[in-house]
Amino acid sequence: MVRDGWRVAGALAAGGILTVAGAAHAEGPAVAIIGATVFDATGAAPHLANVLIKDGRIADVGPNVKAPRGAVVISAKGKALLPGFFDVHTHWTPGGKPNISPEIANAYIAAGVTTVNDFHQQPESFAPRRQWIGTLASPHVNFVARMSTPGGHGADWADTATTKWVNTPQAARVEVKALVPYKPDFIKAFTDGWRYGASADNTSMDEGTLSALVDEAHRNGIKVLTHTVTVERGQIAARAKVDIIAHSLQDRELDGATIDLIKAAGTAYAPTLAVYDPAKGEGAATNPEARKRSEIKFGYALHNTKALHDAGVIVALGTDAGMPGTPHGVSTLREMELLVQAGLTPSEALIAGTANSAKALGELDDRGTIEKGKRADLVLVSGAPWTNIADVRKTDRVFVDGKLVHGPGVKLPAANSQKAMPPVKVQALIDDFEGAKERTALDTLRLNDTDGGIDRTVQVAQVIPRTASDHVLSLDARMSTKDDPNAGVIFPLTRGSVQPVDARPFKGVRFDVRGDGAYELGVNTLSGRWASEVQGGAEWRTVEVPFSALKAAAGWGGARGPWTGDDLLEVSIDGARPAGQKLWVEIDNVTFY
Repeated sequence: MVRDGWRVAGALAAGGILTVAGAAHAEGPAVAIIGATVFDATGAAPHLANVLIKDGRIADVGPNVKAPRGAVVISAKGKALLPGFFDVHTHWTPGGKPNISPEIANAYIAAGVTTVNDFHQQPESFAPRRQWIGTLASPHVNFVARMSTPGGHGADWADTATTKWVNTPQAARVEVKALVPYKPDFIKAFTDGWRYGASADNTSMDEGTLSALVDEAHRNGIKVLTHTVTVERGQIAARAKVDIIAHSLQDRELDGATIDLIKAAGTAYAPTLAVYDPAKGEGAATNPEARKRSEIKFGYALHNTKALHDAGVIVALGTDAGMPGTPHGVSTLREMELLVQAGLTPSEALIAGTANSAKALGELDDRGTIEKGKRADLVLVSGAPWTNIADVRKTDRVFVDGKLVHGPGVKLPAANSQKAMPPVKVQALIDDFEGAKERTALDTLRLNDTDGGIDRTVQVAQVIPRTASDHVLSLDARMSTKDDPNAGVIFPLTRGSVQPVDARPFKGVRFDVRGDGAYELGVNTLSGRWASEVQGGAEWRTVEVPFSALKAAAGWGGARGPWTGDDLLEVSIDGARPAGQKLWVEIDNVTFY
């Protein structure tokens, strides 16, 4: 049978549509890709060969490899077969494009990207997100834990569970150990507070802290990538033995001593040129002065990428996708084009996006080249991208673990078209503060909720006695010196706020409160944030907030759609006071009613 370029050897049943199993490792018939021009990323010249895939692995490669009986045969004459592409720096964020995990996965597999690092999630979300992604046709996703200085870059918007705050060697070691139970694939250290010239460098991680962080991570078998964007900080990263510098050093041209230092440290370099490209459109500088600064820094970024490459430093591929003007999937392909613009040959750019990235991540024994025994993560494209790098955009078929996830006849799992995991039922009791002190009655990690920036509201939330046999959450805060400072607590309804809950059986939220004035009950949903003001006083009172009383919150994070009641992620209680003032509140028995 021949259909859309497919033919089935032997007695394989006909159907015309290949359904991709949610679990990419499900066994299926062998696949034989016949007549491709193979760019194997080993350094060998492109050559005609056949590739046989069995049980998710490359079973054989060569010009004389035959398709066994029962194999699915793909005629690849005139097409190029490459290892699946890597992107070692992405953010699967609600602010990106696309912004929903299944759509992000779709964008990557459509671009031939089969392995990515996600730098955006709190460790509590790793397990449920791994479960969710296991239901999708998706690239392999490495989850990267985040560490920064108090209020520093990467911590200026995130809670301390999403980004660990450290500013001493001892703190760094303690927090790395605290991350180990979450099984992070890597750690990202935000060590540079320069913010690309937009603010003062008063939040950078010192060398002693970074060195201790890297050493402790390596003791636990975890590689470290670092956000570093200046030459001076690149020297510190190298002396600390970080595994990958995950941005461009772009404040000046690299000197020979710094290049030698980075090379001697064995530190790889992923310049994320795509996020800095002055011509990228959205997110690009628009006023003439800012545009000029952007172009100057981009020139340094291009120059330094080529200088490090020429010196023998491993250049890997990362994009910072998810940031403005840097969409998922296509930005990975754009990065290869920009590597060529920096002076690499198309073949060298392809190796950066495959074998070099795999080597930098410690995954080269498993994937990144087309060799017998390797994972069958492959992309078939039209053209010859080793001659014309733009041909990487001509994606024909993509394989993850030997399964066709993009191409003619593919039907993706239903989960790839859903905006979220299916909602689950939730118990009425959210938190009565009688269990583990850091976790809710739902066994989720309770989170502090404060304003962002370098100068942040200081708050202490702790469980204290209400009576001899009862406990409450006490929150005390000193408001930061800025407009609209905030303090509060978030109650995730599922681990990591990943899976939504269906609260339609309930009418609203009830809790006991006493405090010093007005507060806000917030409900975060997939459709945005909803809120209602509540009052606290010197004496305990029970407050009931019906869902019908919630109003769509304005601004960033505000409601983006109607209230449905079946997509709740978090409940929060927050308070705002004038800059420099104090706030106190005690909360008990938070429940749906």
